[in-house]
Amino acid sequence: MELEPGQVTLENLEKIYRQNISPTLKDSFREAVEASASFVQEASKGLDAIYGLNTGFGKLASVKIDKNDTEKLQHKLILSHCCGVGEPINIATTRLMMILKLISLGRGASGVRWEVCQQIEKMIAADVIPIIPSQGSVGASGDLAPLAHMSAVMLGEGEAFFKKRKLGAKEALFKAGLSPITLGPKEGLALINGTQFSTALALVGLFEAFLAVENSAIISVMSLDAIMGSTTPLRAEIHHLRGHKGQIWVANRMRALIKGSQIRESHRKNDDRVQDPYCVRCQPQVLGAVKDVLDMTSQTLQTEANAVTDNPIVLCSEKEILSGGNFHAEPIGFAADQIALALAEIGSISQRRVALMVDPALNHQLPPFLTPEPGLNSGYMIAEVTAAALMSENKFLATPCVTDSTPTSANQEDHVSMSAHGAYRLVQMNRNLTTIQAIELLCASQGIEARLPLLTSKKLQSVIKLLRQHIPSLEQDRYMAPDIEKASEIVASDLLVTAVSQAD
Repeated sequence: MELEPGQVTLENLEKIYRQNISPTLKDSFREAVEASASFVQEASKGLDAIYGLNTGFGKLASVKIDKNDTEKLQHKLILSHCCGVGEPINIATTRLMMILKLISLGRGASGVRWEVCQQIEKMIAADVIPIIPSQGSVGASGDLAPLAHMSAVMLGEGEAFFKKRKLGAKEALFKAGLSPITLGPKEGLALINGTQFSTALALVGLFEAFLAVENSAIISVMSLDAIMGSTTPLRAEIHHLRGHKGQIWVANRMRALIKGSQIRESHRKNDDRVQDPYCVRCQPQVLGAVKDVLDMTSQTLQTEANAVTDNPIVLCSEKEILSGGNFHAEPIGFAADQIALALAEIGSISQRRVALMVDPALNHQLPPFLTPEPGLNSGYMIAEVTAAALMSENKFLATPCVTDSTPTSANQEDHVSMSAHGAYRLVQMNRNLTTIQAIELLCASQGIEARLPLLTSKKLQSVIKLLRQHIPSLEQDRYMAPDIEKASEIVASDLLVTAVSQAD
């Protein structure tokens, strides 16, 4: 796949992320990249102080560096900023971060040579993936520590995975047939200034959140059928009168999924219940609002994925090198907070449906805790508790991060975005949400089977058939953790979406 900086879509990036594609920059961008590098090279020979070319960094920007030390300056910059701590982010996310940096440099406003871009391309293609600690960035002046760990491997410093085996950077490059590069003026600064760590994590969080929306539409309508709930709240007229696109989409999706259900038809005309609880009745409104938030967030992240976010910025046409603040990850901080709120809400309403299904006082004649022999068996009693625990944890994790700030770098960088840990928490939140949805899937399937000989719709039958290939119905209590783990694996994949799309 060839990348066109400025025009890369989220669809491109998700395909690259999920399919392990190794893209390259379109060769037509080489001229602009080389032109900016040449301009920086000339500027570095002058007497004027230009930040990052012949000065120190941050609070040390007023310290002039001898022109003979410019290469040493960039190398030391990378090493000094390798201060990350914590568990490494996964390989797929690291690859995405590298690709985002490649896109940004490809805009031709960073002053790096084409050779630097090629080093990133070659590492990705050869499966040399830097080990990037998850902690240490405050999201301004860019994701300095994480990007420094990435850049260090390009120089033969630090550690990397080579074909998923942990090695020293020099050895990893050697085994891949690559050599370390030497950085020219500004190139180290261009590599570590930027939002690519935060943006990559936010994008992964977004990709998984959109899958969670799809899964929530499927699983929630199974819960609706399990409790013999009303489909009247799914009527198109209700949602078009409000007009929100996400709400209309969810209602349409749920109606299509439950169409043809014998369970629904069995009580359509003789049900004395007037209204179902909100967790069932208001699913289109809640999940629709989530989808709308994610759609808005997508616009921010697509813009950022194509952005030049280092400093200073090189404007060849104007013959200027300008200091600015594009490295400040405030947009990503807000985006991560919005995604976190969305994930928390999907899990919150899902957990309430689990509670509804296990409570015999509320679920319209389902057995207590969905077990055929309650008392001797506890059924899904504690699975519901687990869902509640994870739901509560996600509520806590959804606390906004972007509203926090602390001065760094001797008060030079006195307002920061906290985008990095704001985006990194989405990994745990998506994992928690997947488990909550898996527990709802188990309960909804058990509830639908309790309605036999009445059948649910063909599309929803296909989901239960998929689940039962791996997890049998719960007739008697058993060691349940493996059931939840396997159901979580199914939900985390796109198998549910595939199952309903292939059903008649």
